[in-house]
Amino acid sequence: MKQPTDRHGQTQPETPKGIAARWRAFQDFRQDEAGGLIIFSLFMMVCMLLAIGISVDVARFEVSRTKLQNTVDRAVLAAADLDQTLDPQTVVEDYFDKAGLSSYLVGVNVDQGLNYRTVTANTQAGTQNLFLNMVGIQDFTTQTSGVAEERVSNVEISLVVDISGSMGSNSKMANLRTAAKDFVDTVIRDEAEDLISLSLIPYTAQVNAGKAIFDQLQQTSTPNHDYSYCIDFDTADFSSTGISYTKKYEQMQHFEWSSSYSRPITNPGCPMQDYEEIVPLSQDKVALKATIDQYRARANTAIHLGMKWGTILLDPTSNIMVSNLAAAGEIDDAFSARPAAWDDDETLKVVVLMTDGENVSTYRIEDWAYNSNSEYAHWNDIALIRYLYSYVSSRNRSAYYYQKYSSTQADSMLSSVCSAAKDAGILVFSIGFEVSNHAAEVMEDCASSSAHFFRVEGVEISEAFNAIARQINQLRLLN
Repeated sequence: MKQPTDRHGQTQPETPKGIAARWRAFQDFRQDEAGGLIIFSLFMMVCMLLAIGISVDVARFEVSRTKLQNTVDRAVLAAADLDQTLDPQTVVEDYFDKAGLSSYLVGVNVDQGLNYRTVTANTQAGTQNLFLNMVGIQDFTTQTSGVAEERVSNVEISLVVDISGSMGSNSKMANLRTAAKDFVDTVIRDEAEDLISLSLIPYTAQVNAGKAIFDQLQQTSTPNHDYSYCIDFDTADFSSTGISYTKKYEQMQHFEWSSSYSRPITNPGCPMQDYEEIVPLSQDKVALKATIDQYRARANTAIHLGMKWGTILLDPTSNIMVSNLAAAGEIDDAFSARPAAWDDDETLKVVVLMTDGENVSTYRIEDWAYNSNSEYAHWNDIALIRYLYSYVSSRNRSAYYYQKYSSTQADSMLSSVCSAAKDAGILVFSIGFEVSNHAAEVMEDCASSSAHFFRVEGVEISEAFNAIARQINQLRLLN
């Protein structure tokens, strides 16, 4: 408000009335809120636009980073595969070229040896910001890396397969042969020479250890005959994975003459053909596959006995036996120091257990009818059931044999040895091949986890064996 002046232009002192008027005008201005909301709204709009801009820039950056990381991971995995015949660096560069990201690849490092290959790839990329550059942040820079390794360490595998009579139906034996041979080809590889040993353990109602292995135990066992070489384990033996050199094991009776009978008492004997014996710690693919090709269906099922021998050949207590077998030329010298100690971090121990049936009740001939060389020869010449039905009256037949254990007891023994194997650190895979629900439960219980159990039909058995082989030869994405 303009100050009043006199006629000479001199400013006159403001009157109290004028001062009051000025004060009222100031108060009115101070209390006037018109336009305040517009200013606040404009401020909030700027903040929202900035937040949206940040989100857009961050999202663009994350999309770019994810695409780059995925390309790195795929590239190093492919390059680290020991089956990959191309140059590892070329493989990585090709992945980036096809993804249109070649300019972001800043380095590839390859470290490889006889049994391993490690591939590392590093990238760097910048993403120009569309909004954050308004506040001085011109771009985001991302650096990614990936490392993949395939390492074939020492691996000890027991392949335990069912060759019982039921395998003779529905092309199951033919499918098993194909699957098992593919498994051998997959796990025993040229670049892993002397690193991977595979033991074949075929089982029926018994497991024929073979003369070479059986002879290693003659200091404590009692050999009665030379028709076959099976050991009759006791229930307590299934609480551990190994074999004792102080216990006196009994040789299994030999009285299985033909697989054409199906009743339990006809086929509990020990298989006698050379190709039905255990093949211990081998890396000879040709010989292993030739043995598998000869398998035929015969006799009954004793899964627990197959599993017991599978663990024996992985248990360090077998060192003495394996060393002696190597010295005798029965095992490759490269494996003379196996099985490795339980705490050997460089060794993977694996059992692959396969069956198409269930454990059955098991019978033996009474001692009074099986205690001389002439009787051993007699039961080798004629099947028990044929003799009984041909020469013994019905009221006296049961006097010739007894039940050693029931199918339920056999399942319990299998569970015990499977638990002992898992507790020792053995990786257990199991395959139920066209099995009943009960058999599936038993086999799944034996496996290291549900993910290590495969229930398959027909040619699916090959898929199961291949999946197991791939896991054994697994690639490990380190970061």
